[in-house]
Amino acid sequence: MSDTSSGGRRIIWQNVLTVVSAAILISAEVFGAAFAGGWAVANMFDFGTDGVHVFQAIFFACGIAVMIAFVRNAKSVEPFVTRR
Repeated sequence: MSDTSSGGRRIIWQNVLTVVSAAILISAEVFGAAFAGGWAVANMFDFGTDGVHVFQAIFFACGIAVMIAFVRNAKSVEPFVTRR
């Protein structure tokens, strides 16, 4: 295990890997749904190709917000560092 430079804190690699692995899995689902949802909503309302890109960008931004919230909450459950 590696120590950080600030007095006595230690990285808990198992927790970091758990959160990163879960984030990869969840982000694949979230961003896949964002792109598919943008395509579906734009086509449902007949907005054309530009509308597809706009809705995908909106849903992608929502996906980023979801992933930030997930990682923040996961860090509170699985802390990344501990004091010795």
